[in-house]
This record gives sequence, C-alpha cells and structure tokens, in this order.
Amino acid sequence: MPTSAIRPARFTKRLLLALAAVATLVVVFLALIALTDGAGSGITAWLATLGVGAGLAAWQGRGRTWPARLAPFVPVFVSAALTVAICIPTAPTARRYPAELPFVATQHWSLTTGSRVAVYHYPPANSGARHPIPFVYLGGGPVRGISELDHRFLQLLARQGYDVYAYEQAGGGRSDLLPMSQYTISRSVRDLAAFVDRLDKGKVDVLGFSSGGVVLTRGLADPSVAARLHRAIIAEPGPMDGPTAHITGHKGQESARGLAPAMSGPRSTHVPRYAVAFGLMRLGFLTPEAGLIGQAEGDNAFTAADLGSDTASAYCARDAHRIPAEDNAQNFSFSPAASLRVQQTVKDSPSIASQLRRSRVPAMLMIAERSSQVRQWATAILANGPAIQRTQYMPGVGHHMWNGLDDNDDRAVAVITAFLQDEPAPLPNSPTRDEIPTFLRDRK
Repeated sequence: MPTSAIRPARFTKRLLLALAAVATLVVVFLALIALTDGAGSGITAWLATLGVGAGLAAWQGRGRTWPARLAPFVPVFVSAALTVAICIPTAPTARRYPAELPFVATQHWSLTTGSRVAVYHYPPANSGARHPIPFVYLGGGPVRGISELDHRFLQLLARQGYDVYAYEQAGGGRSDLLPMSQYTISRSVRDLAAFVDRLDKGKVDVLGFSSGGVVLTRGLADPSVAARLHRAIIAEPGPMDGPTAHITGHKGQESARGLAPAMSGPRSTHVPRYAVAFGLMRLGFLTPEAGLIGQAEGDNAFTAADLGSDTASAYCARDAHRIPAEDNAQNFSFSPAASLRVQQTVKDSPSIASQLRRSRVPAMLMIAERSSQVRQWATAILANGPAIQRTQYMPGVGHHMWNGLDDNDDRAVAVITAFLQDEPAPLPNSPTRDEIPTFLRDRK
C-alpha cells in the first residue's frame, strides 16, 4: 500500500480511538455522578474522572518522545471540557418564587406541621345562594403550583356561592420549600389537617385533583383527618398506596399525547446540567436529595415546556390542536425532585384499603373518559371506599377535566355542586362497585 494511503488510514484510526476515549470518559463521569449522588454539584465526579483519565493518559504516553506524550491527554481535555458544563449552575441557586397573581391576593399561612403555604381565597360571589361549608381545593403535581386554568375554575365555584380556599402544597408555587427528606405523602396529609385547623371554620368540603386526590383519599383513611371533612370529591386520582402504585393496568381512551404540537418555550432539559440531573433522577440513578443540583435551583430551572407530552396526555385526542395554555411563565412552578420523592413515598407505603373501608365521609369519584391515569387507581378507591356515594364518568374530557374548552368547566361545576348539595347527579352513577370488572374491560 502506498505511504500516501497509509497516513489517512492511521489518522482515521487515531481519531476513532480518541473519540472512543472521550466517550468512555464521559460514561465514567456519568457513572461517578450516579455513584456519588452528584456530590459537590458534580465536581467530585468531574475531578475523579479527570484524575482517572490523566493517569491512563500518562501510562499510555510512557516511553514516547516528549511531544508524543501529550497526545493521550487530548481526549482527557476534551471530555473535561464537555462535562464541566454539567457542574456549573445556569439557573439561580436561591429560590425565585412566582410573581403575585393580579386577580387574587396571596396569603401565607404557617401550619402546625412546620409548612408555610401560599393560600388563595375566593369568597362567595353570589349573595343569594351562599353555602355555609367552606370549600378547599387540593391541586395536582405533586408539588406544583396552582395553574391559572385551575384558578379560573375555582372562580366559577365561587360564583356559585361557595367560599373557596386553595393552597399550594409545601414546596409548590409560592409556598416555602421543605428539606427534601420531609417531602412525603404522610406530610401532605398532615398539612391538609393542619390547614383545616388553621382555617378554623369547622368541617370542610374538599376537592382533590390527581395527586391531590391521593392526599384526600389517604385523609379519608385516617380517622383524625376524616373527622375534619364534611364531603370529599376525588377527581382523577393517582395511586393511593404502594400496592395500587404497582398495578400496570388499562388507561383511558386515546389522549393527545403524540398528536399535539410540541410545547413552545425554553426547556431546562436542553441545558446539559439539567438534562443529566432530571434524566438520572427520573431513571432512578440519582436520588431527589442528590447534590448535583439543589432543590431551589431545580425548581427555578424547570419550565412548562419540560413537561412536554405529559401536558398533552391530560387532553382528548380531538383537542390535540387546541390545548389551552394552562399557565404563563411567570406563574408556572413545579418541583421535579420533590415530586419524585413524594411519589416514591406513595410507592413505598403499605396498603390503606382496610382503613379506607372504615371511612364514613360522604365521597364522590370523578373519572375522565380520556384519562391518562391507570383505571385501577380510581377503581381501587371505589372498591374499598363504601362511603363513595356516586361515581361520575365524565365524557369528552381528559385528565384535566376543567380546561376552559367548550362547556367542560360548566359540566364539572354541575357535577360537583350537585353532590355537595345532595341533589340528583347530572350523569348516571357509573361505574358502581359491581360494574368495576365491566368498566375495566370496556373503558379502555
């Protein structure tokens, strides 16, 4: 083979070896991030990787002439430059809370549990039909701020004469952060009881949506919490306990996931530091308490666009191209690490079925036709909740049942108010407990 042909082949081989070395060091860095749980903002893993790479490069360069000894260090320098970005914060590391809402005052209540939560109050706007029992809203997430879409829905209930209160659970929205170890489903339930006590208006009606429905369900299973509740509405709940969380069953009919246009706006997951941190957390290779990014930094970095297809999955397929803006950038707030930790405490919790069977608080279950939730999450509550007086299967809506589209908000209000006033339901009571097997078979 001519010398002129050998040289390019050698160069290509060396280039491929160098790229392989860079890739190997990046993988080693990511593995060390996981092994050290991101200690020191990732610097511990970065220095260890640099040390390992430099040691190997020095070993490879032994016996070579001085200029040639530097060649093995090139992949080390390249990998160090690529990975150092993962160790450098680009979002503020002190919590930046959302701006005040222009249409409702934000109060801050200190609860006996130690949580300091943001509270919103919509007094009854209809002087002719005021209802004496306070109404409390528990939003989803978990550990997410209340969206403007939900605020508009709460205003509708206030116009029906209800004295409406909502609070953002600890760590969400304008509520103060907790130490990461304190984010548990049990803490959320205790906060509900403490909130009702702080309200000091006797028993309350509670609407719990999504993960808020989990908090409410577990409150019904706790006699000390249930004693504070007048009526309970569980809407599109997540899994109520560990055994339920491990069910892999049927979901609702087709949602807008995969059909809706990609959400616009900046994404923290386009930044290497947060893509690695949130990705490894979601895969279980980093704990929510990981030292790679602090809780406040992660909250500041995470955007609505980062939710991606999760938002689309809360809407019907037919609504894929008209999904409303649930929030604005100034109000959006979500704590990914705290949310994962709360969810893990649900997965790790024992069954609450036997306790739920003893609850006597009148309750209603709301299930969406196009739900993105596993159906058994709702039917497990129905099967073990003898105090559930009615189930309302909501046609034509997804997981986010009140969404400002068509007459969806008005239909949800009609279902809720009929139950609270003990009036005939607008929809058939379906499914009943006896109908659960048929429902799971047919409502796919």
